[in-house]
Amino acid sequence: MVNIHKLVDNLHLDDLRNEAHPSIFDENEQYDMLIIRLPVIHEELEVHSVGFIITSDNSYLYEREKDEFKKLGNRFETPYNILDGMIDELIKSFEEYHDLIVDMEEALYANKTKSSFMKQWLKLKHNIVRIERILMHASSTMNIAIEYYEKSNNFPINHYIDLHEHMERTLRSATLQLSKLDYIYKFYSALTNEKMNHSIYTLTIISAVFLPLNLVVGFFGMNTSGLPFADGTAGTADVALLMLCLSVISIVIVYFVKKKV
Repeated sequence: MVNIHKLVDNLHLDDLRNEAHPSIFDENEQYDMLIIRLPVIHEELEVHSVGFIITSDNSYLYEREKDEFKKLGNRFETPYNILDGMIDELIKSFEEYHDLIVDMEEALYANKTKSSFMKQWLKLKHNIVRIERILMHASSTMNIAIEYYEKSNNFPINHYIDLHEHMERTLRSATLQLSKLDYIYKFYSALTNEKMNHSIYTLTIISAVFLPLNLVVGFFGMNTSGLPFADGTAGTADVALLMLCLSVISIVIVYFVKKKV
């Protein structure tokens, strides 16, 4: 272990100690600081920042738990290996989001969406937007570091270009998944609106059929004298027959109106 706290500026130490510090490349006379912030997908989406101090002949990994700098033994290869492992893990874990979105899409096509659909959609949307934003910044920072070191001796430019390409690929995949989520939401909204319109239409038909019956019931339910069928012995049967005829007429009218539409 090598302690270079005296060499590193206190402001840079504060940046390195910050677990969620944004990606940044800062060049100085005695050393350069590279912080890469990457999403980590486990059960929940997390964000980790890994910080390096790069001197003229070596590089150091800041170990946040110990508040120490670990000498890596070389200037560029070990930082590359550390970042490459993190990005590979991100690429593999991001496939789970892709599979979830495919399952949601297939459930929509089969009309088998669950009650938790919108909750799952919102969680995926939120997480992938965060991943896109974080990777966009990390990719830009990596590109700045590559341009700065590309003429340095022993700089494995192809390795770091490969890192940058993996970031860009995952970034493009995140953007594509966001587009799919937007499409899924529009499709889900269309299905929901269709179901609501069908329910409203059904209620309208029922109202159209029972409106004349309500009028008849209201009319004969008045507490007044001189009502039709009030004096005979078959008044109830006559009113029931009248209501049946009105129901049939209403159904026929609704049928022809629907047929014209």
